[in-house]
Amino acid sequence: MPTYKYEVRNSSGQLTNGMLAASNAMDAAATLRGQGLKVIQLVPVSNSSTSALEKLKALNQGSGPSQKDILNFTSQLAVMVRAGISLRAALEGIAEQTENLKFRRIILDIKQDVEGGKQFSEALEKHPKQFGPLYVNMVRASEMSGSFSSMLDRICGYLAQQIETRAMVVGAMIYPGVIASLAVAVTVFLLTFVLPKFANVFAGKEAAMPWPTRFLMGLSEFMVNYWWAVAGGALVVAGGLILFIGTTAGSKWFDSMKLAVPIFKKMFRALYISRSLHTMGELVNAGVPMLDTIKITGDISGNTHYKSMWRGVYGSVKEGKKIVTNLYKSALLPKSVVQMIGAGEESGKLGEVLDEVSAHYSRQLKETIKTVTSMIEPIMIIMMGSIVGFIAMAIILPIFKLSTMVK
Repeated sequence: MPTYKYEVRNSSGQLTNGMLAASNAMDAAATLRGQGLKVIQLVPVSNSSTSALEKLKALNQGSGPSQKDILNFTSQLAVMVRAGISLRAALEGIAEQTENLKFRRIILDIKQDVEGGKQFSEALEKHPKQFGPLYVNMVRASEMSGSFSSMLDRICGYLAQQIETRAMVVGAMIYPGVIASLAVAVTVFLLTFVLPKFANVFAGKEAAMPWPTRFLMGLSEFMVNYWWAVAGGALVVAGGLILFIGTTAGSKWFDSMKLAVPIFKKMFRALYISRSLHTMGELVNAGVPMLDTIKITGDISGNTHYKSMWRGVYGSVKEGKKIVTNLYKSALLPKSVVQMIGAGEESGKLGEVLDEVSAHYSRQLKETIKTVTSMIEPIMIIMMGSIVGFIAMAIILPIFKLSTMVK
């Protein structure tokens, strides 16, 4: 059971310190308040039995925090604030138990800014890589409405769903990548290690060999003699493609491919719609101004075409028009979705409508990922079988032909 170091004030105003064992910070704070004490500070005490290996691992963690680290930070902060612990003490307590050194420095920097009189949202805004516009604006809205702990819970829910969605999409993309890499490896092995062993058998009999054999034997000889050129060319092509995708034109082309490739386009379409509407719904329900909501939605959408669509919406809303005015002109959102957004805008229940639509597309995304994965498996098996079968046929056919000629 964790141990917490506390600082409390009794009914007469006297400050006292001590140690308390509790299952979590909320239980510890509840125990102290049950004794008629006002909690001033509550900090978990690090376990002295931590192994040297774990401490060394913590010291080596200099990389920035992941999305899961941000989620854990937000979840802990929500629990501690709800327990009645001051924001300054909560930040100090979380920093004490954060193993990632870079993230610990960020939390302590935020704590220092809060102690200096800054709003929590202002302190977060200094670290845009860790706390994006959505996070900062939702916190800022909660500071104005006085719903800080509940807003942190909403942010936790949003982050958890985004992490889950990202994991599903990455998992769906990794599978075909692994199968394709295996197919390339098998092909290279056959061309560079298996086919050269038949070179002496077929030497001087090129005229009797069918064209598949001649083609593969030539390709095999080239790869064996100029493997460095093949490897260098592959690296240049891969590096050039990565650099191209990093450009504005390349990014736009790559995003277009995601929405055009038959097997994947439905999955990516559901991903972008779900992410955009979920983000917009959270911001609307948090009370963030509409123009800021639309701008953040576009930035988080994850696709240049959807970002361009939301920029158009931003411009039309800035001119005093409705959200759906510009959405009707785009083919990126189904007309039924645009109609529901328009109905929500008219009725004043836009946040509820966006939550329902984004939840529908989240379910559709999960179903689509399962479908894509099940379709990819037989396609990749057929491709691998075709490649291996072609190479086997190119080796076996001339052997049969030569044996017939000998008879």
